[in-house]
Amino acid sequence: MANLYTYQASNIRRTWVLFIVFFIVVVGLGWVFSNAYNDYSILAFAIIFSVVYSFISYWLSASIALSLARAVPIQRKDNPQLYNIVENLCIASGLPTPKIYVTPEMQINAFATGRDAKHAAVAVTQGALQRLNKDELEGVLAHELSHVGNRDILVSTVAAVLAGIVSLIADIFLRSLFFGGIGGGRGRNNEGSEIFFLIAIVLSILAPIGTMLIQLAISRRREALADASGALLTRYPQGLISALRKIEQDTIPMKSAKDSTAHMWLDNPFKGKGASWWHKLFMTHPPIEDRIAALEKLSM
Repeated sequence: MANLYTYQASNIRRTWVLFIVFFIVVVGLGWVFSNAYNDYSILAFAIIFSVVYSFISYWLSASIALSLARAVPIQRKDNPQLYNIVENLCIASGLPTPKIYVTPEMQINAFATGRDAKHAAVAVTQGALQRLNKDELEGVLAHELSHVGNRDILVSTVAAVLAGIVSLIADIFLRSLFFGGIGGGRGRNNEGSEIFFLIAIVLSILAPIGTMLIQLAISRRREALADASGALLTRYPQGLISALRKIEQDTIPMKSAKDSTAHMWLDNPFKGKGASWWHKLFMTHPPIEDRIAALEKLSM
């Protein structure tokens, strides 16, 4: 328990560290690309774009995620049991009750979003409501509310923004190679620009991979900690264990699954026909058997 409290307290510092790393990486890429083309407007564009994109992601990430998942808000009268479970867990954890959504997907899954506890939302799939019993649903919701309490959502959003912008900037540079370069390639033959051009090509390939690996590491770690936090919240790990076993056997594909939001779900949404080798290679979640094994240790 003490370790979980320490994790919650350190998440604020971790967020600021990610912001700092984010700007260093973006400014560094912009500087290298600017020297490669001898055009420093590229650096200015990279900084301005990253700032604007960060603010949009911070304020609108929740509504964008809910829209992509086709989530619909519900009231107490629509599903009294779901509302009661969420409210009881929030009382036990000291969190304000978030907005509750349901998605039409039949895959068993759920996610939490929002920039902080006061603006949080939890969404569950129709499949989870139909195929999980009360204890299992409580375990799943405790996991998602733990993300809210641990402030994992903001950290994962920053990590996703970092990976997204770095990939976009690198992609713009690589595409420019096929169209004569930005600004028609002016100044590329200036002294020293050839070296920066080679460095820029290497960074365009390696930087997106590096930021993606950082995002995956953060995502997997926060999922494991949310499992533990949720089990401690319900004091019944078997509920989440049973839900994870059903999720492991679930092969129903998610029609609204997106790479940009895959890390938010309780488990990887790319299953069945929707799971390509690429998604299996860059898994955003720990293997379910590892998560179950860790939870079983808590129940001993």
